[in-house]
Amino acid sequence: MNALSRTLQFAAFFLLYLSFALSQQPVSVSWTPETLVNGSPCLFAIKARQATSITGNWQGHSLEFFKAKDKPDTWYALAGVDVGTKSGNYDLTVEMIQGDSSQTIHRTISVTPAPYKEIPLTVPEKYVKPDTTAQQKIAADQEIKNKAFAGSEDYPVWIGRFSPPLHSAPRTDSFGTRRLFNGSLASIHRGLDYRAKTGTPVMATNNGRVVLARSLYYEGNCVIIDHGLGLMTLYMHLSKFKVKEGQRVKRGQIIALSGGTGRATGTHLHLSVRWHGEYLDPARLFALSLPTLKDTPSSMLHP
Repeated sequence: MNALSRTLQFAAFFLLYLSFALSQQPVSVSWTPETLVNGSPCLFAIKARQATSITGNWQGHSLEFFKAKDKPDTWYALAGVDVGTKSGNYDLTVEMIQGDSSQTIHRTISVTPAPYKEIPLTVPEKYVKPDTTAQQKIAADQEIKNKAFAGSEDYPVWIGRFSPPLHSAPRTDSFGTRRLFNGSLASIHRGLDYRAKTGTPVMATNNGRVVLARSLYYEGNCVIIDHGLGLMTLYMHLSKFKVKEGQRVKRGQIIALSGGTGRATGTHLHLSVRWHGEYLDPARLFALSLPTLKDTPSSMLHP
């Protein structure tokens, strides 16, 4: 065997060894924020160089992992913990495909309680004890919302960090408060309220597709934007629509004007974040640093 043959053979063995060594590297599983409370959005990160596909399950919901541009060896999934979730330990299950083999990974994650308050509110009695006609409207609205919620894209549509829907508008009612309507009806506030005069421009928090833009009994004029993989934002009590159902929008685009329609104690904007039926704290979503996606369909980049 001449020197060239030995060199080529050594190189082949080295590449084989390197491939084997990389495949044996431990898989890293992390999540942000590190401490989860009820209402937290959550970004799961799986560092697995040789993985070709990763899926998971979190609190009964399927997770679809995606890659980012700047970290090709890391997979991400955006998820959350519903505001009504009890504190305790919950299992994260991850299924990873590497070539012809698969691996199942389990992690136990603690969810701690958030300090939400209780506040009394006064609204017209018809919103506390709706009559038969109103109940029929409410039931019809629920069917409309269910159809909209079922229309989420099967890939991430958002790009980067989510932004507040108004410029410099202070929040009036914090997420998660227990609300007493007219002293008799209790509910959990599943969003953030912003002070806003009627006619204030309301912006999309991120890229997405409008799956609902119409008047509802409780929500008033309402816009729902799908951001993909079950993540949606809801904008309520609007005075005027600036978008139509089916329209694609960009982060910062004006989608409506604020108002006081529906069950509202005054003119304001109510913003909710919904992930597979779970309601998350919008303020925590705004604070979450999200990766730039590696593969975003070009059709979603432009309205």
